[in-house]
This record gives sequence, C-alpha cells and structure tokens, in this order.
Amino acid sequence: MNTIIIEDEALTAQRLEGMLKKYDAGIHVLAILPSVAESVQWLRQHDAPDLVFMDIHLEDDLCFKIFELAPLTAPVIFTTAYDEYMIKAFKVNSIDYLLKPVNLIELIAALDKYKTLKEQFSKPDFNTLLRSIGQSAPEYKSRFMITVGTKIRSIETADIAYFYSNEKITFLVTRDGQHLPIDFSLDKLVSLLDPRQFFRISRQYLVSFPAIQTVLTHFKGKLKLELAPKARQDVFVSGDRMTDFKDWLGR
Repeated sequence: MNTIIIEDEALTAQRLEGMLKKYDAGIHVLAILPSVAESVQWLRQHDAPDLVFMDIHLEDDLCFKIFELAPLTAPVIFTTAYDEYMIKAFKVNSIDYLLKPVNLIELIAALDKYKTLKEQFSKPDFNTLLRSIGQSAPEYKSRFMITVGTKIRSIETADIAYFYSNEKITFLVTRDGQHLPIDFSLDKLVSLLDPRQFFRISRQYLVSFPAIQTVLTHFKGKLKLELAPKARQDVFVSGDRMTDFKDWLGR
C-alpha cells in the first residue's frame, strides 16, 4: 500500500510512519508534506496514493484547501488535535478522524476499516448486486402533515432539522426554528425516514445530517452535538451509538 503523510510536525510524522510500519512493513510512505502548497504540488505531479494521512492545521493553511486545488480522490484518515472539524472532514474523503496523540490501537482500527471498505468496493458480490437491481429502492416519507390549532400544514422532510421527544410528546424542528408536535414516536420515525439523512443519536433525538454543525468530544469521551437550529438542551450521542454514529458521518 502506498500512502503519503501530510503533517507539519516532523516528529509527529515520523512517529506515525513508525506505527504504520508496525502495522504492516509493506506500507510505503511516498512523501511527508508539511504544507498545503507542497501537498498540492506533489498531488499534481504524482499518481494518487492508496491512502492519505492528513493533519488539519498545516504550515500555510487548513488542509481543506488541498481539496479545492488538487485532484485528491484517495481516501483520507485525518489525524489532528482539533475535534471541531469532524463534520467538515467527513464531507470530503474521510474514512476516519483520529485525535492526537494517535495511539496504535485506534490507528489499527482505522487501517482495518480502510481495508474492509476497499474489499467491499473492489470485489462486489454480484449475486447481491443482481438482487438489488431487481428491487425498487425503498420509499421514505417526503412530507408530514401537522395539525396546529384548527390548521393542517404540510412540512417537507427536507425542511426538517431534527426530531426530539419531551414528556412523551414528539416534536419536529424545522430549519427555520419552529417546534411542532407530531403524531409519531421516534421509533416509528426511524422506519419512515431515509437512514442516509437521519440518525437516532439517543432515545430523545433523531437528527438530520445538515443540522449537525459541530461534534465535540466531552467528559469521559462522550460526543456532544451543536445543532442548527440550536436545541433547547445539551444534545449528546448515546455511548452505545457512538461507533455507528461515526460510521454514519463517513458514509
């Protein structure tokens, strides 16, 4: 496997290279690049590596500038000391997001994930593919009818930021901040909504991907979400759903 490391701290890059060799001596680090400018130049002049390790804060800019200036299509594992860029990272080529100092166990898990994804896409199950071709795509709910007083309104699913439950009542929150009661439980909504767009992060919240503004690491490793519109209380991802949530962010 050929890889490059985009990292402006030399010792950190050397440590990461050493851990990669421990995982697999056959991994070739083609280059260690400390800046956006050098990374863009290298990517324009060389064939794409199999995998990229990328810090976020580089010598001359944030690494996301690289995606604007160079033809980078290879999967990326981000390695950074900053957790506030998680959402932005998963909107590019990210398959994992590791916080510094990176430990060997987390690195191994990320590399195993890369191998699994590579095998799934390079060796398709043709029987499954043929079956899926013969099946129509599931139809998910595109709008909800809401009763407000004596009026009935239709709310497009695309205009809903998230759902939450409070005292056994379920509410939907629109992107412009309206909180409206709805006659569905969160359990029922999970089966009605496209799982690529909505995720049940806890017993109280079912959120859409665009509503998530920031993912923050919290006390004892919990993940705290900042939503838009802002929620009326702190919103956390349940411990038993964190792994699935991270995978969902990277789909």
